[in-house]
Amino acid sequence: MATTTYKPRLADKYTAEVVPALMKKFGYTSIMQAPKLLKICLNRGVNGAVSDKKLVDVAVDELTTISGQKAVATMSKKDISNFKLRKNMPIGARVTLRGVKMYEFLDRFVSVSLPRVRDFKGVNDKAFDGRGNYTLGITEQIIFPEIDIDKVNRITGMDITFVTSAHTNEEAYELLKELGMPFKNAKKENQ
Repeated sequence: MATTTYKPRLADKYTAEVVPALMKKFGYTSIMQAPKLLKICLNRGVNGAVSDKKLVDVAVDELTTISGQKAVATMSKKDISNFKLRKNMPIGARVTLRGVKMYEFLDRFVSVSLPRVRDFKGVNDKAFDGRGNYTLGITEQIIFPEIDIDKVNRITGMDITFVTSAHTNEEAYELLKELGMPFKNAKKENQ
């Protein structure tokens, strides 16, 4: 009896289309030189978490629903008296996706969630950190179809970081663009 393992659509696209395109553009001699997507980190700070602990639980549940993987609460690292914040109090939620879940999330994010953003003209292409990582801010969690709008009592945003093995911003930009990330066209902005 043969067992078949599931492989995401974007993982197949990466090996079949993205790697050859990157090798041609940057002149790599081996497919191992081509940058790859290592992980996707979703991070969400919760405003008012100090006074209402249930807000963090809601944020963890929503991130778990969006990502398909159990999210964890983030804890404060130090005391800040002006915010009535003590060390190790829950103040947010985060989840890190790798492998199959990472590719599945990226596929849903690019093809379903981003088109649901109001007045969407593409994502900013200037949010690279110099080491090949890209961070994107989402202002409303309701762009994800997994979230039931009727059950949302507070609209909040989150940060999504795409961590790649690229060494430069240009390599990371080309990798994400080939994977389907809809960047704004820089030539159109300057006109």
